[in-house]
Amino acid sequence: MVARHDQATDPGLLEALLQARRGTAFFARKLNELSVDDLDGPSLLPGWTRRHLVAHIGYNARAIARLVEWAASGVETPMYASPEARNQEINFGATLSPIALRHLFDHSAVHLSVEWRDLPTQAWHNEVKTAQGRVVTAAETVWMRTREVWIHALDLDNGATFADIPVPVLARLLTDITGAWQTRGTDEGLVVKVTGRDLTLGDIAAATPTVVSGPLPAVVEWAAGRGNGGVTAKQDGAALDHVPTAPKWI
Repeated sequence: MVARHDQATDPGLLEALLQARRGTAFFARKLNELSVDDLDGPSLLPGWTRRHLVAHIGYNARAIARLVEWAASGVETPMYASPEARNQEINFGATLSPIALRHLFDHSAVHLSVEWRDLPTQAWHNEVKTAQGRVVTAAETVWMRTREVWIHALDLDNGATFADIPVPVLARLLTDITGAWQTRGTDEGLVVKVTGRDLTLGDIAAATPTVVSGPLPAVVEWAAGRGNGGVTAKQDGAALDHVPTAPKWI
């Protein structure tokens, strides 16, 4: 029997799909390391147990699959009926039995991967609307999922670190986060510098900026609001005693 492959042919898109699927596999590995009792423990997200986080990732795959179906059919299919419906779904998912919760993750991930696989090349350019109201092409759904699985694999609080995330994903995460700050105007006077790489972002034109610097994984961890280990801060060339809290990302 002939194996089925992605219909997409663009090399950049195929690489993006690979990173999304690798992130899904990484999340699966960290999830599978957790015992039944571990699932009841807290995640790194305030107010959410690991159960809530796994449910979110499962239902997120279904929601993104709906956008891919929209791009394929032209029939508007929103990610969620409403923000309230999304929250209710996650809260319900957190009550599932451990085996049902794991099946939710596994089956929804496969469903999304198949929807991506079967999307015709031209349909990747079709526009859909995210839950936040952004109009994007179907190709953006790959990054939407990539970001979710890699970041939330760390939020399972099961030993994963930002150093486990591939460099291209880290670099795009940092660009996305600092871009969100710039859009909201919350990065005034703040510059982010990645040591060992020619990468400086933020309010570069500021006269006396606060410069937060460190290796790429550490800088992204700080920017994503997950900690400040490995980063330092300076203002006017003088070291600060405390690294400032990063502006809100999402």
